[in-house]
Amino acid sequence: MSTDNQEITSQIIATHSVGATVQVVLDRLFAQIKNEEYPVDTRLPSERALASELGVARNTVREALDILEARNVIRRRPGSGSFVTYRSETPPAERVDKSIAFETSPLDHLVVRGILEPEMVRLAVINMTPREIRELEQLMSEIEHVRTDVTAFVKCEENIYRKIAAGTRNPLLASCYDLAIEACRVSFRTTLLRRHLTPKRILEYQQRYNTLFNAIASRDVERAVELIKLHLIEEQKLLLQDF
Repeated sequence: MSTDNQEITSQIIATHSVGATVQVVLDRLFAQIKNEEYPVDTRLPSERALASELGVARNTVREALDILEARNVIRRRPGSGSFVTYRSETPPAERVDKSIAFETSPLDHLVVRGILEPEMVRLAVINMTPREIRELEQLMSEIEHVRTDVTAFVKCEENIYRKIAAGTRNPLLASCYDLAIEACRVSFRTTLLRRHLTPKRILEYQQRYNTLFNAIASRDVERAVELIKLHLIEEQKLLLQDF
C-alpha cells in the first residue's frame, strides 16, 4: 500500500471526533469497501438500507457517509446515490509475498486452514447479515453449476470462503485467510485438485457446501463448525494420498 493510501486508512479509522456508533459504522463500511465487497464505481445501498442492515439510525449512516466522502472514499451523486471511488493500489494476488507461497507446503497450508476455518465459520454464523447470507447463497448456486471445470470450481470455492471470511466482521482474520488462499493459488493446491477433482468428487464437494450453507443460514454454530472440521478431515485424507 502506498503512503497516500496508508494515510487515508489512518485518517478514516482514527476519526476520534465522532461518536462510537458512527465510528463502528465507518469502520464497517470502509472495511467492506477496502475488501472490495463494494468495488470501485459501484453504488452503495441506500441510507435506509444500510441503517436497517447495520441496526442504526439513518442520521448515523449519513454522518459516516459524510466522512467517507470527505476522505474521497465515496462520491455522492444527487438523485443517484453514493458511489465508491476508493481503489486499492494493487490486487490481493500481487500483494502476496511470493516467498511465502513457495515456502508453504501442502501440510503447512492444511494446518493453517485447520486453525482459521472453524473460528472463521463460527464468527460468520454469528455475524453475517441477512444480505450477506443471500449473497453467500448466490455463490453456492454458482458453484452448483460447475460440473467438470476445475478452474471454475476453485474460483467459486475461493469466493465462498472469502465471503464467509468477510462475514466474520474481523478484518485481520479475513486478511489472514486471504493470504492463505493466495499463497496456495500460486503454489501447489490447484495442481493437487486437478488430480483429485473428478466430476464425482466435485458433486460431493457441492453437497458439502450446500449443507454448510444451510447450517450458516439457520445460525447453527455447532453444526456449521462440525461440518467444516469434517471437510478438513476429508481434505487431509486426499493430501495423504500424495505422500
